[in-house]
Amino acid sequence: MPSWVLGLVKASHPEPTAAVTVVAGLLAAGAGHRPAGVAAVLLTVLASQLAVGWSNDVLDAHRDAAVGRTDKPVATGVVRRRPLAYAAVAAAAATPLLALLFTNGPAAACVTLGLVSALLYNWPLKSTAVSVLPYAVSFGTLPAFVVLALPGSPPPPVWLLAAAASLGAGAHFANVLPDLADDARTGVHGLPHRLGPAGSRLAAAGLLLAATVVLVVGPPGPPSWAGLSAIAVAALVPALGSYVGRVSARAGGRPVAAFRAVMVVALIDVVLLVANGRVG
Repeated sequence: MPSWVLGLVKASHPEPTAAVTVVAGLLAAGAGHRPAGVAAVLLTVLASQLAVGWSNDVLDAHRDAAVGRTDKPVATGVVRRRPLAYAAVAAAAATPLLALLFTNGPAAACVTLGLVSALLYNWPLKSTAVSVLPYAVSFGTLPAFVVLALPGSPPPPVWLLAAAASLGAGAHFANVLPDLADDARTGVHGLPHRLGPAGSRLAAAGLLLAATVVLVVGPPGPPSWAGLSAIAVAALVPALGSYVGRVSARAGGRPVAAFRAVMVVALIDVVLLVANGRVG
């Protein structure tokens, strides 16, 4: 595979891009979409995630180079900044077009809102005290898009949106943890930077737990044993990820375990939803 293709993949932030896209597909299946509907959701969400990841690396290229990020293709010269910017614009334009072509107007408006919110995080909200807001909005619009894309555009349940927004806010605090020191050197001062490592770890863990609790107790009917078990996992996994991240940092590595713990909890939550048929 050509190096520039691998560079595009790396610049897309492949782990969160793949995780969010898979989560969207699982939600679509749980909501009752037919295979064509699941494919439409997957394509639309993938386009939006590519737009967000690529634009992030374009905007942060000078910062990544300044702190010596060897995992960033633009900073290392594997991918040039201008072609990556064109790719980001193309993916951003494709997102509402795919939604309009394969779903409906309300769903397209919803996924566009989520995309715009995420792009606003990349610039200018990343360095502000409200840096968590785009994460909450963009994650909240994901299940809303999936449900609205169903025939008749049924309204998504409030508990589902609240859980997704909490999960997104928790993801923000966990995602920034590995880069707090580098961000401080390059002038980024979002909410996690103002809270510091300890405060951000607590915020991430608390929001993840809140998201899981809402998913378990929000739907009608008593919570299942699987749901109660998921709450226990949501309490333990972020704590374990935080510990592993601190050990990695002391050894000189990037403490990415906390963010990966977020992805684990997110996938557990979605599997729980799909298994219980509680999306729609």
